[in-house]
Amino acid sequence: MTKLTVLALRAVLGVVLAGTLFVQVGMVWALAGGNDPEDGSLPLTSLRVITLLGMVSVQVVAVCVWRLVTMVRRGTVFSPGAFRYVHIVIGAFVAAALLVFAVGVVLAPGEAVAPGVVLLVGGVGVAVLGVALIVLVLRMLLAQAVARDIEASRMQAELAEVI
Repeated sequence: MTKLTVLALRAVLGVVLAGTLFVQVGMVWALAGGNDPEDGSLPLTSLRVITLLGMVSVQVVAVCVWRLVTMVRRGTVFSPGAFRYVHIVIGAFVAAALLVFAVGVVLAPGEAVAPGVVLLVGGVGVAVLGVALIVLVLRMLLAQAVARDIEASRMQAELAEVI
């Protein structure tokens, strides 16, 4: 990765972290204020808590990607240490998918939201789960690359002994 690419990615991750922190502060403020509508049309407290937890999952992914970019920059990404961050990213995407499904469950009862919207929310949940599966496939590719790197290092050491 070039320095410009790393800098651009870190700038994007910084903006994402700042934005999610801003949203979290707003959600905590709204939860502390307790100003839900009295007609009970939408369960705003539940949606705010789910949004707050969703922002945590986004922050976890951003921090792990930041760490992985650091490992790429140092040339240490093809090591067993990278798996920890990839596993956390997979877990965060699965948690985010479950939170999206929870939004669907919260919105489903009653007449406040059309059934098509609940179906769309379910589709978004499936898409987020699909991203977790894509990251799992990329983790398998990382495992193969790490195995090849270890094998190459072993063969290089053997070659050095022969010479």
